[in-house]
Amino acid sequence: MLRQAQHDGRSFQPATPPNPASPMKHAFFIFMLVALAAPAAQAQQTAPAPKQPIELQPGRMQAQAKPAANRPDAPPQFPGGAQGLGTFFQQNLKYPEAASVKQISGNVVMTFTVEADGHLTNPSVVQPLSPECDTEALRVLGLMPAWKPATRKGRPIATQVRLPIPFGNSEGLKVEQGKNKFE
Repeated sequence: MLRQAQHDGRSFQPATPPNPASPMKHAFFIFMLVALAAPAAQAQQTAPAPKQPIELQPGRMQAQAKPAANRPDAPPQFPGGAQGLGTFFQQNLKYPEAASVKQISGNVVMTFTVEADGHLTNPSVVQPLSPECDTEALRVLGLMPAWKPATRKGRPIATQVRLPIPFGNSEGLKVEQGKNKFE
């Protein structure tokens, strides 16, 4: 005997057919996962290019990966030290007339390289004062005798020097090498 299901008053509804947009949502979701994961996977597969060694050229100061290892044990020195440099400026530096008329005073800051043999190369004005003073500073730098070169482990090395050249002021002369100042 068959029993009939008792009806409790609720209407019976068959299962709804699947939403046609649902497979598209799944496909879009999968596409986004693949699209976002592909660059990450590719980045993991790409090996970084090997670093090329830094090549130093004579007469040029270049940034080094480990600057502390390249610092000189003894800095370069003008013959006669700071006092000799002051005397050299007093004897050779001419205060330009145009700068005197305009009452320009201050320092022209120069950089140059003291090569391993002591001669100077690569002069450059890094902090100008006036065109006349800058030109005179370059001229005087060209008159300088060879310096005593910097040394590292007892050997002479090329070193970049930063030098303020005074015009119309009586400031003490300081020679800068890297971050160290010496008189």
